[in-house]
Amino acid sequence: MSGNFNPNAPVILSIKEVHKSFGAKPVHKGVNIELHQGEILALFGGSGTGKSVILRSIIGLEKPDSGEIIFDGRDITKMNEDQLVEIRKKIGYVFQNGALFDSMTVEMNLAYPLLAHTKLTEEQIAQKIKEMLDLIGLQGTEKLLPASLSGGMQKRVGAARAIILGPQIILYDEPTAGLDPFNTHRLLDVMKKIQAHKGSGNTAIFVTHDLPAAFEVADRACILYNGRIHVIDTIENIRSSKDKFVQAFLSGEEFK
Repeated sequence: MSGNFNPNAPVILSIKEVHKSFGAKPVHKGVNIELHQGEILALFGGSGTGKSVILRSIIGLEKPDSGEIIFDGRDITKMNEDQLVEIRKKIGYVFQNGALFDSMTVEMNLAYPLLAHTKLTEEQIAQKIKEMLDLIGLQGTEKLLPASLSGGMQKRVGAARAIILGPQIILYDEPTAGLDPFNTHRLLDVMKKIQAHKGSGNTAIFVTHDLPAAFEVADRACILYNGRIHVIDTIENIRSSKDKFVQAFLSGEEFK
């Protein structure tokens, strides 16, 4: 647990009364979350509860039916595609599978956002790539293709690419899924380093089913249940909660 939650820190992202249905199926029935500067917030919930839909809504890949998502003083849900491009430079997204370009080397994958969105020189880009590879412990992999990397290494490169522009927020979408304990530990270590890393987003939402992983790195947690946030609190308070639903969720039992 990183212990970076400060209730007096500025609210960097505010999700207000978000509703979302897919066809006749309501997924979100009034989701409210405030993300504070400098914290890692774990987002739990059963399969199909819409955890990833929240992340996708934050970067404009999904449009809520109603509600607001306020970031940088603006409502993301009202933005057009050009405005969303600017927002996506400030919000890094770490996909479950790493989402690297298969035909590009590690170096080219990391250079891609810099070439697309900055005017850095080749020398500055090379320095940025070196800094990222040092951060994730993958020095010497520059010329390798993703297929040459293990799943855990691909996810670490994906995390490095997500933060290379220095975003204000990082969204982690089940990054430890499918990893063995060793590679899970390595990825969590990278997440801690990213949070402490100067110049990159030290504020994050961590969507996961992996309770031990979340408890290791998160400051607060919230549980999505029946279309709403059932509870949002510090890790300590979540773990010691007397709430019957929270106790059942943490023990892996079905709530009745």
